[in-house]
Amino acid sequence: MPWTFTDDVDVFLDAAGASLAARPAENTLVLTVTETLRLHGPHAYGDAAPLLGWWRGADGEVAGTLVQTPPHPPLLGSVAPDAVGPLAAALPLTRINADRATAERIAAGWPGHRVDEEQRLYRLATLIPPSPAPPGRPRTAALADRELLVRWVRAFAEGTGQPGTHAERLVDERIASNGLTLWEHDGVPVSMAGVSRRIAGMVRVSSVYTPPVHRGRGYAAAVTAEISRAAREAGAREVLLFTDLANPTSNGVYRRIGYRAVSDRLLISVAER
Repeated sequence: MPWTFTDDVDVFLDAAGASLAARPAENTLVLTVTETLRLHGPHAYGDAAPLLGWWRGADGEVAGTLVQTPPHPPLLGSVAPDAVGPLAAALPLTRINADRATAERIAAGWPGHRVDEEQRLYRLATLIPPSPAPPGRPRTAALADRELLVRWVRAFAEGTGQPGTHAERLVDERIASNGLTLWEHDGVPVSMAGVSRRIAGMVRVSSVYTPPVHRGRGYAAAVTAEISRAAREAGAREVLLFTDLANPTSNGVYRRIGYRAVSDRLLISVAER
């Protein structure tokens, strides 16, 4: 079966939305990217139109999804092995962001490739708040914090090699939805964590940032535990987060507060010659 492509997010969600929602952890990135396109239009991530695709198996059910928002590489949700060959035939892929098995299957057809990034998806199991907790207390970020939050979101993006061009929009959205939490010590914000809007019962924790001067004191673990607790109490069935596998510190922090590994994702590119 061939892949079907569109630049219309509503057409894509009409076809693939139920399939995405049935497996929210595996499809967390596609769900949040398409929600952003739905809310902010086709140019939410850049000037070029997005590319959205889905693949149906022999039974007619959607068994593969793709979203590309240039300049970002194509991003795959859950994809059946039988969909990989038709995808490679349909698109001239030179970069891909996918689960480990799918990414390696695609890259096997390239004459050379490099792994640019390895991430691990974690799911919250039983929350284990840090004990003893660091000094201070959590609070929900407010509009008065906007300037600081934008600065921290940009610093987080720079530190993780991500584009920070939409920091203002992200901060405004999350302030409006109570989706940013600060940890304060003696009235001074020392760490933050954000959480996405709930989609298909799923939220994803992100933008966990502590300025260098405040690191090593347990603030990141405490603020992540707090925002995770609040998300679960607000009704999220899946509380997820990604870590960079090259950062053993953050992986250890999240495991200690109750997150458990689900799967790995790779960003792979064709090797330059």
